[in-house]
Amino acid sequence: MALLLPLILAAEAPAKPAVPLASTPELGKAEGKCRAGESGPAFLVDVIGLKDRTGKLKLEVYPNNDTDFLMDDNVLVYQGKAFRRVEEETPASGNVQICVRVPAAGPYSIMLLHDRDNNRKFGWWVDGIGFASNPRLGWHKPKAAATKAVAGNGPTRVSITLNYRNGLGMSPIN
Repeated sequence: MALLLPLILAAEAPAKPAVPLASTPELGKAEGKCRAGESGPAFLVDVIGLKDRTGKLKLEVYPNNDTDFLMDDNVLVYQGKAFRRVEEETPASGNVQICVRVPAAGPYSIMLLHDRDNNRKFGWWVDGIGFASNPRLGWHKPKAAATKAVAGNGPTRVSITLNYRNGLGMSPIN
C-alpha cells in the first residue's frame, strides 16, 4: 500500500495547465515601452548606484502579490495578468531613467536587473539587482509587498537603488 500511495495521490492531483506560449526576452516589451507624448499610467524609474556602465538594464513590472511576483513571464501573459518589460543598453554616462507603461493605475511590484554580462538572467557574482521601495536584500527574494510601487493616472516617479554582491550578501555600493 505504501508504494501505491504516491500513485494514488498523483492520479487525484489536478493536471497542471499547459502554457502554449513560449517564454522569450520579447514578452512584455511592446506593452511596456513608453512613447513620446503619451499620457497614461507609467513608472519613471530613476536608477541609483550603478557599479559600472556595462551590459543592459532590464526593468520588469509584476502584479503586487507573492504568487505572481517574479513568476515566469509566459505564464503571466497567458493568464492575462500584468507583466511589462523594458530592456535598454546601460548608458555610457549621466543620470539613468527608464520609463515603463503599466495597464492601469494601482499597485505593482518592480524589479530592476543590471545584467552586466548580457546573459539575460541574474548572476549572483556579477549582476546588480534592485526593487521598488528598495527593500533590504537577504538570501531569498523579497515579498511582493516590500517591492510595491503605486502608479497614478500619469507617469509616477520611482527610485530604485541597485544592490551588488558584497561579501556573503547583497548591498548598495557605497
